[in-house]
Amino acid sequence: MPTLFISHGSPMLAIQESPAHQFLLGLGKTLPKPTAILVASAHWESVGGPALSLAAEPETIHDFGGFPRALSEIQYDAPGAPETAARAAELLQHEGLTAKTSATRGLDHGAWVPLSLMYPQADIPVAQISVVRGATPDEHLRIGRALSQLREEGVLVIGSGSLTHNLYELRGHDINAPVPSWVTEFATWMSERLERNDSESLVNFYEKAPFAKRNHPTEEHISPLFVAMGAAGNASTVKRLHGSYEYGVLAMDIFAFE
Repeated sequence: MPTLFISHGSPMLAIQESPAHQFLLGLGKTLPKPTAILVASAHWESVGGPALSLAAEPETIHDFGGFPRALSEIQYDAPGAPETAARAAELLQHEGLTAKTSATRGLDHGAWVPLSLMYPQADIPVAQISVVRGATPDEHLRIGRALSQLREEGVLVIGSGSLTHNLYELRGHDINAPVPSWVTEFATWMSERLERNDSESLVNFYEKAPFAKRNHPTEEHISPLFVAMGAAGNASTVKRLHGSYEYGVLAMDIFAFE
């Protein structure tokens, strides 16, 4: 299996027509069918180390407000993947990383929004792994690398975040708002180094990339990228599958690590 990094943007991605919405509708059909899916979502942060969801029937978490009622009525009723989560915990332990577990954690919108488009039948078991608050890109890369064996076992590992994510700059923008240069310059820098597989530059993006802090004033939406990158193991190719912008400041890039 490849691993994926998906920029999930706004929760409206689930129901609002856009290039990213259309691309995700077809993405699942281009991939081998996974035995299970493990999502590292920007919307689940733990402290001190990663956490894994063991819920057998995960609820659909509507972790947002102020959106149309139709969005809050969506239920993504995929079965849970507690065996995959337990296997992930075992792999992390093998690499000296202790994972906490949650018996009840459901699927937040970082997981179910893209999955509802990719796999609308909701017939593939899904578990989540958290990102770690305050952890460095290198530390998230290590978490991902510990999970790389899952690819050989048919599990699709997805990092769900956003290539750019500054909500302070988002408010009041239309979905087709012009994209400022501070967004495009950062997104281009990241994309170029991803396609070169330049992990040394990428883990130091806060120091090296243009406008890094403006695009990511906090790190939780970029951390899943490093989990996905690490989970690919020694990936030989990184492909940018999709690129578009929404609301002026959200780069909706999707990458596959193969």
